[in-house]
Amino acid sequence: MTQTLTPPRTRQRRRSRRRCCGAAGLNDDHNTFEGVAFALAQTIPGVDYAKGMALANEIHNKGQAIVWSGHRELAELYHAQLEGYGLTMAPLER
Repeated sequence: MTQTLTPPRTRQRRRSRRRCCGAAGLNDDHNTFEGVAFALAQTIPGVDYAKGMALANEIHNKGQAIVWSGHRELAELYHAQLEGYGLTMAPLER
């Protein structure tokens, strides 16, 4: 049985307010770690909330992360779904 988690409604304070263009743009004023983790867990196969938090931390610390790779058609679907959660992402690579 799969459990769906709802992200907390509180925002974590972050030291940096700079914008980045990472895979799920985290260093901005709009996305929380929890929100990014939730969006990734709901969208990307094999990513649960804990893995989503790890990816959110990687995005925060490195400015980007590869959250999934595979067939282009699926990548376009996941890209559009993550945009629907309000995440900022780099263009898909060819």
